[in-house]
Amino acid sequence: MRTPLGHVRGLGAAKAGTEHFWMQRMTAVANLPLTLLFVAVVVALSGSSHAGATAMLGSPWIAIPMLLLTLSVTFHMRIGMQVIIEDYVHDELLKPVAIMANSFFAVAVGLASVFALLKISFGV
Repeated sequence: MRTPLGHVRGLGAAKAGTEHFWMQRMTAVANLPLTLLFVAVVVALSGSSHAGATAMLGSPWIAIPMLLLTLSVTFHMRIGMQVIIEDYVHDELLKPVAIMANSFFAVAVGLASVFALLKISFGV
């Protein structure tokens, strides 16, 4: 049973019933323009040399949105996979292990991508 106030606020028994839902939707909305920019950059880089590509990706006007896309996509991926794991993994021992592995994988992918972008951006 939920209280009327809890029903209005959308809070479940854990007091965070809609947090994943809203974070998933917010990152999805953020991913739309960032992905369109990514596609535009890839199209602009088609046929470009390595030096041209690193020069373009080294620009702060390109590097910062690419970093934002990387962070948003990896966060979106982690949340989406966590929901799938929670819904479809029924083994009580495997579920927390899978959720931890999912988080570690998302952090590893995000850090590797951010490292690569920063390395290109700073020309190291």
